[in-house]
Amino acid sequence: MNSVISEIRLELEQNADEKIRASSNRFFKEEIKCYGMKTADVRKMAKQHFKAISGKSKHEIFALCEALLSSDYMEESFIAFEWSYNLRDQFEPGDFDVFERWVGDYVNNWAKCDTLCNHTIGTFIDMYPQYTGPLRKWTASDNRWYRRAAAVTLILAARRGDLLEDVLKIADMLLTDEDDLVQKGYGWMLREASKQHQQEIFGYVMRNREVMPRTALRYAIEKMPTELRAKAMEK
Repeated sequence: MNSVISEIRLELEQNADEKIRASSNRFFKEEIKCYGMKTADVRKMAKQHFKAISGKSKHEIFALCEALLSSDYMEESFIAFEWSYNLRDQFEPGDFDVFERWVGDYVNNWAKCDTLCNHTIGTFIDMYPQYTGPLRKWTASDNRWYRRAAAVTLILAARRGDLLEDVLKIADMLLTDEDDLVQKGYGWMLREASKQHQQEIFGYVMRNREVMPRTALRYAIEKMPTELRAKAMEK
């Protein structure tokens, strides 16, 4: 198994671009580790190398994902999360514990958070919606990434118009969060929900706009008609 990881790291090193690496750092407040490759190229790598391991068990592939995640490199984490998403047809309830631990152990910026949650964990929640209960517990965490994850995990469902009650509950729990990345996360969740439930989300914003941080509010109403956005932003 180590040979696959070694091949990936060698390929990443050979294709590293200093200009891309420097540019990537501008999108983050925190220091990040990256080789310097375009995301589209990393996805191609993930797809190519997955062919070599596709016959392995889910347990073995999750172990490979952890080996990649342990390096803390952005590109390696993206490959790991792509591989875990590739196993979605094999997801079972016990996998939630694995994904929850990954958030705590390996997620340390918004890109890792959103990549893991929008795909792997979001799809898991689609399959096992009863796990929105544990998601709500994340909103009380001291770890900002668990709090953001609680919201962005529901992006897929919110976009389809599903799980509206859970979306609003998590928004309630994060409503006055002081972290701007958490505010953007739950605002994004509300924005996606507004595509199928515009009146419900508009009503939610109007009821809470006096205490909702402006960052979250602006994200939530971004796709609404001009007149509704103007009304929501009135002082």
